[in-house]
Amino acid sequence: MKEKSQVEDIDRSIYDFKDDEKDAYRIKAGLTPEIVQRLSKEKHDPAWMELFRLHSLQIYNEMAVPDWGPSIEDLNMDQIVTYVRPNTKMKAKWSDVPADIKNTFERLGIPEAERKSLAGVGAQYDSELVYHNVREEVAAQGVVYTDMESALTGEYADMVKKHFMKLVKPTDHKFAALHGAVWSGGSFVYVPKGVSVEIPLQSYFRLNAPGAGQFEHTLIIVDEGADLHFIEGCSAPKYNVANLHAGCVELFVGKNARLRYSTIENWSKNMYNLNTKRALVEEGGTIEWVSGSFGSHVSYLYPMSILKGRDSKMEFTGITFAGKGQNLDTGAKVVHIGENTSSYINTKSISKDGGISTFRSSVVVNKGAENAKSSVSCQSLMLDSESRSDTIPAMDIRTKNANVGHEAQIGSISDEAVFYLMSRGMSEEDARACIVSGFADNVSKELPLEYALEMNNLIRLEMKGSIG
Repeated sequence: MKEKSQVEDIDRSIYDFKDDEKDAYRIKAGLTPEIVQRLSKEKHDPAWMELFRLHSLQIYNEMAVPDWGPSIEDLNMDQIVTYVRPNTKMKAKWSDVPADIKNTFERLGIPEAERKSLAGVGAQYDSELVYHNVREEVAAQGVVYTDMESALTGEYADMVKKHFMKLVKPTDHKFAALHGAVWSGGSFVYVPKGVSVEIPLQSYFRLNAPGAGQFEHTLIIVDEGADLHFIEGCSAPKYNVANLHAGCVELFVGKNARLRYSTIENWSKNMYNLNTKRALVEEGGTIEWVSGSFGSHVSYLYPMSILKGRDSKMEFTGITFAGKGQNLDTGAKVVHIGENTSSYINTKSISKDGGISTFRSSVVVNKGAENAKSSVSCQSLMLDSESRSDTIPAMDIRTKNANVGHEAQIGSISDEAVFYLMSRGMSEEDARACIVSGFADNVSKELPLEYALEMNNLIRLEMKGSIG
């Protein structure tokens, strides 16, 4: 077997395989009131949701495209299909899922992960969930884990209406408005007061259709004293046309509750990833973000935490890997409102082959947030002279009684370190991959075992050919 020497030689088949298009329904490309109304009818929306969609579309049309980050001028919404329904209804039994779709998720390891270590799984294919299941012992605790459409029209409809796009409003930015107009799919989770879910729940999002967008909405409510770990995975095959991901995540963390939200995003490099994630944390609550971003052509991604309650906490741990043709603009935001709140942002970025990695952070400490503490640390590793890494921190501190710090480090791989590892028998390629894996180690330690292995495999895939 010949040693792979170029990026194009890499076997990325676990992610880049494509299924034949057998969708049951595909809305026409573009974005008009008629298309939004048609989508709403396909989804059997309640009347208030159809009005919400149309109002969001109006906001979208009135708002400007962001002009401060990576260029998205090649993203043409007239050519994006906003809704593709797969050829199956959602199933509760894996054996009932159509063979072609089931094969996709089996190749991605979803059923095996469910059997081994997950309390519940939702699998979305294009615009709809095709499979959803939760363990009986978890459901017996009163934990609700279902698809957003079922929650929107079922017994939790009032809870959904109360919380839906209240944290991320359509007026926040143009692509939040787009999401409000054309969202479909996603998961709804409610963990009752005092319940601790011992093993994670997971949603996996697979976009198969070329020229399509995926706009899933995730709404999680963790009630007082409850505890949950939720895992999100994303992937798509590579096409020669633009695909769009503009999902939305809204997290409500109750008094003395804890939520860990872990994400591994491995979109293909024709994807525009314009996702919005936000958490509201009450008194004594904790939100923990773990984020790995390895794909997409362009990303705008900055999970935000609002520390509303006294003694609430946030931790964000993230890694971004930007390769050839990628411009990944990522980071995190936090707003301190309550007294004695604390936040810690720790990110690492890697860039190679001309990839551009930009870290942005925003720390806001309101006037009433006495004794707030915030620490921001970002480290960037550039693997060659073609790559670029920038750090753009912003801090708005409105009280004297706060402790806020920021540190940034940008560097390259030491030739001495590579030489040392090569002297111990490693190839130059393996030596560099080993150093990069060590650089990313603090993130992989925060992930469940299967996802840590996936992240390390992704790093090795990206590193293959990086010295040739």
